[in-house]
Amino acid sequence: MWQGESRISSLLPVRYQRMLVNPLSFYRGTALLMADDLARGPSTSIAVQICGDAHLSNFNLFSSPERRTIFDLNDFDESDSGPFEWDVKRLTASVAIASAQLGHREAQQESIARETAREYRESIRRFASQTRLEVWYAALDVNAIDLELRGFFTEGALHRIDEVVDHVKEVSSARAFSKLIAPGDEPRIVSNPPLVVPMEDASDDPFMTHEHLRSIIEGYEGSLSSDRQMLLRQFTPVDSARKVVGVGSVGTACYIMLLTGRDDDDPFFLQIKEAGESVVAIATERRSTIVAGERVVRAQRLMQATPDVFLGWYSATHGEAVKHFYVRQLYDNKASIDIARLDEARLVTYGRICAWTLARAHARAGRSAEIAGYLGKSDVADAAFAQFALAYRDRNEEDFRALQAARREGRVTVAK
Repeated sequence: MWQGESRISSLLPVRYQRMLVNPLSFYRGTALLMADDLARGPSTSIAVQICGDAHLSNFNLFSSPERRTIFDLNDFDESDSGPFEWDVKRLTASVAIASAQLGHREAQQESIARETAREYRESIRRFASQTRLEVWYAALDVNAIDLELRGFFTEGALHRIDEVVDHVKEVSSARAFSKLIAPGDEPRIVSNPPLVVPMEDASDDPFMTHEHLRSIIEGYEGSLSSDRQMLLRQFTPVDSARKVVGVGSVGTACYIMLLTGRDDDDPFFLQIKEAGESVVAIATERRSTIVAGERVVRAQRLMQATPDVFLGWYSATHGEAVKHFYVRQLYDNKASIDIARLDEARLVTYGRICAWTLARAHARAGRSAEIAGYLGKSDVADAAFAQFALAYRDRNEEDFRALQAARREGRVTVAK
């Protein structure tokens, strides 16, 4: 709970509310806790750019710059250089926790975690055999699954991938506009405290105002390529608000800026999100050599196959305080898999898709052959990851019950 000391205190009850929904939601909010656990144990010396928070809900569908529907890692707030297996452990444990939450027997949970680990091992070996450019251009285009994954998945598994993709929750820019914006002579963001608070009403956030956010947008433009700078200049900032997102991010400074292009019927949202030290750096007690916003952007550009064209960073100074931010589109036809609706077979397939994607992200760093050599050709590593996943499932459940006890005893305040 000490992590809350660096967050907006008025939003901590929302953070705890979201973490207390179920063990998987709790797990989503405890990336630092797990990183600290992993740092206390043995690790390999094979360091790559890792996600740092590669649980199964941090993989999403969204539109690429070419308007293809892509499945990829989504959140890079905690990304840093670290042992590759930290991501694999985070993913396999999340699959085991989700399986338990869906009411599967322990043998099923172990099998699903093992299949996820096996897919990572076999995929990283295949990527190691490909050319550097083949790895770099690999992307999971859901409209061309047969082409992208042929050789990785059987025909039956490819069919189940189509079924998994059908279980999505979509958020488009147009739908977000209708939900977040009040109609009128000039569009304005609807107040929905504490989740959405227009900047003029955010009295507990003295660091930021609408004008401060506009200056961040103007300053961050320099981190974009020249063609994207030209595109950004075609939009006009209209309104801004603080917005609560996710589970682990609740309480960090996160804002949205509404911009319009051709006219008021051409809306565009940018998200301006505070970037701090990664959980990897905190757990390993080392300092990053680059500012936090740039660290997040570099990680996303490396690990994602088709990063957002508006992705950039900026450091804002206000008095003696300096905060680091990264900027990206808030909504771009984003969709997440509805995990609660997956049966055992589809959860196995979903875990494999995530594992393939994670292996591809790791392979882009150029050390896939070393990882493949370490994991070997047998299923020994798969079993070890699955055993870890079940053990950490239990550890997560204990920590979840501890937070429940803290709520009952009044040691934490939870939003209603």
